[in-house]
Amino acid sequence: MSGLDLALANLTSPMVLFFVLGFAAALARSDLSVPEAIAKALALYLMLAIGFKGGVEINRTGIDSRMLGAIGAGALLSAAIPLVGYGLLRLTTRLSAVDAAAVAAHYGSISIVTFVAGTEAVRLAGWPFEGYLVAVAAIMETPAIMVALLLARRAAPDRRGEPVGALLREIGLNGSIVMLIGSFIIGAITGPKGLAMIDPFIGAPFRGILCLFLLDMGLVAGRGLREGGKLLSLPVIAFGLYMPLISAALAAGFCLVLPLSPGGAALLITLSASASYIAVPAAMRLALPEARPAIYLTLSLAVTFPFNLTIGLPLYLFLAARVSGGA
Repeated sequence: MSGLDLALANLTSPMVLFFVLGFAAALARSDLSVPEAIAKALALYLMLAIGFKGGVEINRTGIDSRMLGAIGAGALLSAAIPLVGYGLLRLTTRLSAVDAAAVAAHYGSISIVTFVAGTEAVRLAGWPFEGYLVAVAAIMETPAIMVALLLARRAAPDRRGEPVGALLREIGLNGSIVMLIGSFIIGAITGPKGLAMIDPFIGAPFRGILCLFLLDMGLVAGRGLREGGKLLSLPVIAFGLYMPLISAALAAGFCLVLPLSPGGAALLITLSASASYIAVPAAMRLALPEARPAIYLTLSLAVTFPFNLTIGLPLYLFLAARVSGGA
């Protein structure tokens, strides 16, 4: 499948089109909405399904050096990307050091919803992928936050020390992380037999539920852009568009040496190019309360997320095919 075919297949998939529907509805000020309780239930379902399937794959293949290498690469990328992002923000925008550090943390961490959309794009391309990428996703949540806090401390050495213990607890017990890791462990324990037992629940319904969830994400992103976009200067918006490409290039460098399949490489690149809007905002509210959510959350959710979902994913799959030796 050529790069153009990948792009067209992704842009015309039901998942992306439902996101576009929600985004357009929000910009048009439609009263279309998904109740918050239902949106949370959909998110929990997606975490359960993707985590469980990844654990089952580990049960089939076992833990080996390839998995450990990918986890190490993910941790390094999560720590390095905020440094690059922070430097670019300070060089090209007028954001304060604290706001720049908060934004950089989002781009070093990951969006699990972008990862889920990436798995569907990879499956649409007909590529298998390594199940342990779920573990890599979980590992990549934390290093970026720690690096961002160090950057903020360096910029303001007189500020009070952040409650590191409370921050770590906030990250480790974040609902999405608990469900993702917990489901991964359960899938690893129960294996293919466990999957056969609940496949009617997490198999066929998965894509339909993803469509409904992405409809809600489109509504949230459109509202965020409508309400918070006035705080985003053109250089800041540009960062939200080019930073994913820089992160993808960094991850592609690792893929040149990691023994990943084209599907696995595509997902590592996608993870690196994504920007968090769940775990990191919660951590920033606790650790950097002076940072402005209207900047970091709007940029992540209303600029980078739509870019990745519509344009980024086909590019990342094309790049993965090149660096992994895939077709």
